[in-house]
Amino acid sequence: MFFIGPKDKFPPVEYSDQEGLLAVSSELSPSRLRDAYYQGIFPWYNEGQPVLWWSPDPRMVLFPEELKISKSMRPYLNQEKFRVSFNENFEEVINNCGEINRKDQEGTWITDEIRENYLQLHLEGLAQSVEVWDGELLVGGLYGIYLRDKKMFCGESMFARKSNASKYGFIRLVQKLKKEGVELIDCQVYTQHLSSLGAREIPRKEFLEYLK
Repeated sequence: MFFIGPKDKFPPVEYSDQEGLLAVSSELSPSRLRDAYYQGIFPWYNEGQPVLWWSPDPRMVLFPEELKISKSMRPYLNQEKFRVSFNENFEEVINNCGEINRKDQEGTWITDEIRENYLQLHLEGLAQSVEVWDGELLVGGLYGIYLRDKKMFCGESMFARKSNASKYGFIRLVQKLKKEGVELIDCQVYTQHLSSLGAREIPRKEFLEYLK
């Protein structure tokens, strides 16, 4: 693990430890975040901790053509149960992601520092959101980093306040990204939820090829 200052570059991701932790820094900035994503690195830390930078091996990803839509979800999609928008209310999405209670997780990693920096990246067009609406009520959503030039979307967090809302938004996002020529969606680390949608683990080396 490396300690990096504001002007230091990230070390090669191959120096990550067994869990994928690569580096620690005292600061977070939009420019640092941009550099990180283009090198297959992302931040993940709790309130009160320094900024922890990760590049796990293997990497959880979804190839858009491998998206799985369960039988239980098909009626939702066929009936257009929810309305989906894109970049309509990024701030509310990231706020909700930070407030939602998650199993086996104390507190949130979406700190005020995270919010401020990703909001800036949103203003620059790099961070994007998906909103899921039931009438006028925001019931789900997700946000991430869209590396258009790399044909990659890096998912960060999602939330649901109604059953299947976040899954609905994710499916619609994948369908949209596929039409736009995106080849890979970065899901970072394994979860059963993402696996059920068709995501799988690949070697970090293979993942990094998509960034070159």
